[in-house]
Order: sequence, then C-alpha cells, then structure tokens
Amino acid sequence: MALSKLILASLLALLLLLHLVDAHQSVQEQMQGSLLQQIDCNQACGVRCSLSSHPNLCERACGTCCQRCNCVPPGTSGHQGMCPCYARLTTHDGKRKCP
Repeated sequence: MALSKLILASLLALLLLLHLVDAHQSVQEQMQGSLLQQIDCNQACGVRCSLSSHPNLCERACGTCCQRCNCVPPGTSGHQGMCPCYARLTTHDGKRKCP
C-alpha cells in the first residue's frame, strides 16, 4: 500500500515538473519573439533628430545607438529613462553618445 502511494506521488511530481518546464519554454519563446522585432531606426532617429542643429551628426549617433539598443526615446530630446541602454552608451570621453 505504501509503495503504491509513493509511486503515485512520484508520478504527480513528475507531471508537475513537466508542466513547469513546458510553461518556462513557452515564456522564453514569447520573449525571444518580441526581442527579434527590430524597430525602424531610420524613422525613429529622423523624428529624434528633426529639430537638431546638426541633423546628420545626430542621426549618425542615434542610428548607432538604435542598432545597439533597439530603442530610441520618444520625442526630440529627453526621455532617456525610457531606453536605459540608449542612455548608458557613452563616448571615449565619458559623454553621452546618444542624442
């Protein structure tokens, strides 16, 4: 009797473990799918640099940042906190790289 309860408990534990592994894989697949979607850096940087006094320089720097981070903050300036990776990138001098 005790052996059959042990077997039953083991089977239930195994089924629970399999269910958790399947759920974990589903979540990872969803995250990878959303990470693979690239934003249109040319359009995003065009908007970001539209009011810049040096639009070509701005778009070049923004394009590099966008390619690395797959994110450009909304608007023409500020809002750096919406793209933490974009805000962290710096030049060799320690200044912000991204406009």
